[in-house]
Amino acid sequence: MNAPTKLAVRDVYKSFGDRAVLQGIDLAVSEHEVVCLIGSSGSGKSTLLRCIDLLESIDHGEIAIEGEVITAPGVNPNLVRRRIGIVFQSFNLFPHLNVLNNVTLAARRVHGVARADAEARARELLDRFGLGEKVEEYPDRLSGGQQQRVAIVRALMGDPDLLLLDEITSALDPELVGEVLGVIRGLAEAGLTMVLATHEMGFARDVATNVAFLDQGRVLELGPPDQVLRAPNEERTRRFLRRVIDAGRL
Repeated sequence: MNAPTKLAVRDVYKSFGDRAVLQGIDLAVSEHEVVCLIGSSGSGKSTLLRCIDLLESIDHGEIAIEGEVITAPGVNPNLVRRRIGIVFQSFNLFPHLNVLNNVTLAARRVHGVARADAEARARELLDRFGLGEKVEEYPDRLSGGQQQRVAIVRALMGDPDLLLLDEITSALDPELVGEVLGVIRGLAEAGLTMVLATHEMGFARDVATNVAFLDQGRVLELGPPDQVLRAPNEERTRRFLRRVIDAGRL
């Protein structure tokens, strides 16, 4: 039995002025699926994630979560974002707040969760990701990998239906990449539906259910990792992967 569709992106276009960034994106993500978006810088990966989270409006097409069109007129984006977690390449932690307050702020202020309940949930998640002893620390006392794990915990606070991750290892020192990817691997194994933009091709090969290759604002190729990364159908995909292999990243 096929898993129900969690996310559907249908014929989505997005331009910034005269620059067309997304040009007819179609993408379906089933429940519990992990889809990795790959492609050169400027191919539209980050913009697509921002459109899904309604941080950017779309010019044409529609985006639906569990059948509900979230880009329809009159939809409250704040209610939609309660169902979506997003993590960016920059950690975006508040430097004047400790870890516990960084993680619980949105839950308390935006979603109206009682402080005691928010803090209990936060401590549970921080413990789960090896940060239980860091609740009172401030971001400048944490490593980059720890800061990114805090950002992931913050995104998980509301038990999102969908988690979006935008190049979350690109700002990390190489030795810290593994600890963050380990967290994402654990979430994938737990069945969380995720869409990731990533340059970590080995990680995409090991974790993704499907890999989508974006080129000039279009999904040029979509399929299982073994097919897209080892035997792509499109010449443009093959050229991209040759550069990745030459750089020692696959």
